[in-house]
Amino acid sequence: MEYTYAALLLHKVGKDINADNLKAVISATGAEVDEAKVKVMVASLKGVDIADKLANASIAAAPAASAGAAVAEVAEEKKEEPRAEAAEGLASLFG
Repeated sequence: MEYTYAALLLHKVGKDINADNLKAVISATGAEVDEAKVKVMVASLKGVDIADKLANASIAAAPAASAGAAVAEVAEEKKEEPRAEAAEGLASLFG
């Protein structure tokens, strides 16, 4: 995961995502650099428009947040119903 974060950090500051820069960022955190992971990250990001991918990820996250709010609203409605039913049940005991 730290290799992904390092690549995103390099992208954010406008630096090339290459092996030397990734190694520098990883080693600056105090973590041990894994040469194989560096090579895989550089190879997998070659030719990828990171800005475009991030823009699409933000758009995809927005509907998910709305869906989460809707689920919370439904859960809130369900919480209120048992209270009303319980009150009716108690009223019939003393009826």
